[in-house]
Amino acid sequence: MPIPQNIAMTLLFAPFAIMIAYMDIRYRRIPNKLVLTILLIGLTVNTIFGGSRGLLLSLGGFALSFGIMFFLHVFGTMGAGDVKLFAAIGAVNGLSLVIPTLLVVALTGGVFAIFMMVYSGRVRTTMFGVMQFFYGLLPGQRIPRFEIPADRRYTIPYAVPICLGSFVSYVLFHG
Repeated sequence: MPIPQNIAMTLLFAPFAIMIAYMDIRYRRIPNKLVLTILLIGLTVNTIFGGSRGLLLSLGGFALSFGIMFFLHVFGTMGAGDVKLFAAIGAVNGLSLVIPTLLVVALTGGVFAIFMMVYSGRVRTTMFGVMQFFYGLLPGQRIPRFEIPADRRYTIPYAVPICLGSFVSYVLFHG
């Protein structure tokens, strides 16, 4: 009996996602070797189970995920490691799950952000930054570029919501 695609992808993806989340929490770095491994897992498994169509959907997921996250990186809301990680996960989930995955990751990240904001006692400062961002979206205004705080306790190791949200999205939405 052949192994189903969902189980194969989970068995290969989950250990690397756990390692990446740990590395981001502990060192605030996302190792490129682990991200490349996830990219290769996504491309390989999708090609094995879906043939050339699976490969194209995987490459499309990679490209769209990279584009969306790079846009956020330009405004200083995402680190480069987060961009590469989400792009690799786009190859795992495929083109059709990029937007649902992005929404689940955003919700997961929002929960983490609220927790960190309250825990660090920076509710007022954070909400002021959020208001500045949304004000910058108005016509004729400029979106501010935010610098990463020197004290990393005030930032979120975003690999955690990316990995957790991506896994949840894959389990919920992958046929």
